[in-house]
Amino acid sequence: MRKALFAFGVSLFFALTASGHPGSGIVVDRNGTVYFVDTGSGIYRVDRGGKVTPVAGPAFHWMALDGEGRFAKTRWPSIPNAEFRRAAGNPALVMSSDFPVAIGHDGALHFAREGRLMKVAPDGSASAAAVLPGAVRWVNGLTSGPDGSLYYTEDRAVRRIRAKGTIETIAGNVTVRPCRRIPGSEGNAYLRGLHVMANGTIYVTASGCGALLKIAPDGVVTTVFRTEPPWSPTDVTAWGDTLYVLEYLHTVSDPEDRREWIPRVRRVEPGGRMSIIATVKR
Repeated sequence: MRKALFAFGVSLFFALTASGHPGSGIVVDRNGTVYFVDTGSGIYRVDRGGKVTPVAGPAFHWMALDGEGRFAKTRWPSIPNAEFRRAAGNPALVMSSDFPVAIGHDGALHFAREGRLMKVAPDGSASAAAVLPGAVRWVNGLTSGPDGSLYYTEDRAVRRIRAKGTIETIAGNVTVRPCRRIPGSEGNAYLRGLHVMANGTIYVTASGCGALLKIAPDGVVTTVFRTEPPWSPTDVTAWGDTLYVLEYLHTVSDPEDRREWIPRVRRVEPGGRMSIIATVKR
């Protein structure tokens, strides 16, 4: 019993103190319902009528939509200081404390750790899917594309992993000028969450500069919009041609207080009209 309590305490400690940045998890189901993570309090749902309600689940950093319920009974691999957990519901969400996650066209859950792309099958078996190029310490965002590839972000780059494991750069050395410095950032683009549209266009959040970027299929990068600091986007998803962007109020405090990181969701319609559809109140 004491060992179980100790293990729970360690898990909770790391769930609460793992990484010093707001969450990066927003998804939308086939019905247009938006789910997003609040690193300070948990998970929320926004229905098409704009009603915001809490959803039972952990206040982790990343999420993936398990629309087919493949991972309902998965026994997750044990990783030191990290945890995967399923948030019950229909559809279900897979929550990750320390690594960006994405469910690929192969039906496996993918995440990046220690320079490798890993995948977990619904039966819980884990294997390495690809070796990431260069001295990659952190992958900031991960998503599945319409062509069966996986796409991920580093601080200044977006890369694609083909189904056979080959990796290519979509956009490298990405900069945002002028960069609106966000508290807690290092003054670079700090690319995080991303979404790939059916035509190959990529939308990616430049959290370090408070901007949402668009990367055309030919690699040309343009800015869609900028936030006013200390607000900054951390992830983006889409339902049809409408974008939903998760933004956070960035703060720097000692000791770190996650409840100061207040999230909101911005909707960007195809014609460019924008509105804030949800803000979590403390």
